[in-house]
Amino acid sequence: MITAIYASLSALLIVRLSLSVIKLRRKNRVSVGDGGNEALQLAIRAHSNAVEYIPIALMLLLMLELNGAPKILIHILGATLLTGRILHAMGLPAKDLKKRVLGMQITIYLLIGLAILNILFLFPAFAGTLKL
Repeated sequence: MITAIYASLSALLIVRLSLSVIKLRRKNRVSVGDGGNEALQLAIRAHSNAVEYIPIALMLLLMLELNGAPKILIHILGATLLTGRILHAMGLPAKDLKKRVLGMQITIYLLIGLAILNILFLFPAFAGTLKL
């Protein structure tokens, strides 16, 4: 199952973002919340944002795969998900607005595309045109 690759890589990204939050919590001696520390606030948001968007994208990707979408399409969409999430995760703590915005744009357009493709794959005539 191809989606398992992207779910696993996404999980590693979430763990990496979580470790950044833990490191900043220890450094700034903040056990709950952000203690008013801007770097910690940004790290928390980068982690939270990934946790907010990745699960729905993976669900839609899995549904598309289970509905028989071509393997190459699943790989392209999975790689796009990771690219968007990594760009956003890099851009938020670094205050790099271009990376952050690009990462969100990729993610939002990906979600829209996945939703539309899943709806289209409910129609056998459409699904048959994409079988490779």
